Amino acid sequence: MTTRSDAAAPASESARNVTGRTEYLTPNDREIVVARTFDAPRSLVWAVFTDPTHLPKWHTGPAGFTMPVCEIDLRPGGKWNYVWRNRQGREFGAAGTYREVDPPKRMVQVTKALDGQEQTNTTTFTEENGRTTVTVTMLFASKETRDQGLPYAKMGLEASYALLDAYLASKI
Repeated sequence: MTTRSDAAAPASESARNVTGRTEYLTPNDREIVVARTFDAPRSLVWAVFTDPTHLPKWHTGPAGFTMPVCEIDLRPGGKWNYVWRNRQGREFGAAGTYREVDPPKRMVQVTKALDGQEQTNTTTFTEENGRTTVTVTMLFASKETRDQGLPYAKMGLEASYALLDAYLASKI
């Protein structure tokens, strides 16, 4: 299979047709592709993914987590910084740089791990009939890091995307 670091893989037909179901694919040894369709227009979905006033209201991961820090400088070269806190008060962070920003269609974020390995996330937003499919292609440095990341991606995104469905419904 071909690695696509600069283009998101298209969501499957099932992901585009079913609202509220997240699809996880591993098209090659280094990628995870996550697709979900939301019952909201692309402009609103883009806003809740990129505005620091919206993101902490839904991008909190498993139950009991909060996002006390959400800093976004949404431009190529701009930085982002997120911190999540669990019920016990332990904090987990992620930070990186925006490589590309093309509102409301696409953004590319790069994260560098403590060991220096990069992860590139390409997120696309495709609207059809007032519903928006978000496809996130995560490119990891190796198969090992991809395999380590997959269970955490599923755990965090399932919970967050369920919250996002409800949050979007409250905004329409």
